[in-house]
Amino acid sequence: MGKVFKMAGRMCLGLAAFGMLAVWAAPLAQAQSANQEAAVSASASGEVRRVDAAAGKVTIRHGEISALDLPAMTLVYQADPALLAGIKPGDKVRFTAARQSGRYVVTEISK
Repeated sequence: MGKVFKMAGRMCLGLAAFGMLAVWAAPLAQAQSANQEAAVSASASGEVRRVDAAAGKVTIRHGEISALDLPAMTLVYQADPALLAGIKPGDKVRFTAARQSGRYVVTEISK
C-alpha cells in the first residue's frame, strides 16, 4: 500500500509541475504570436474611397491580399496622417499594409 501512495504522490507532483509549466508557457506563446502578427505585411493596389487624415484613417477598395488573409473588399485602414497628405478619394494607389495588434495599418502609400 505504501508503494501506491508514493506513486500517487509522484504523479501529483508531476501534474503540478506540468500545470505550472502550462501557466508560464501560455503568455510566452501569446507574445510570440503577437510578434509574428506584427511581422506580416503585404503590398497591394486599390482605389481610395474615403480619407480622414485627422483621424488617421483611409478607406481603400482593393483586390485579395492573401498574405494578410484579406479577400477583395473595401476596408478602413489606420495610417499616419502625414502619409495621407495629397491622397484623396478616387486616387488609384499602391500601398503596403500590415496587421498590428488586430488592426490593419497602411505603412506606405503612393499614387
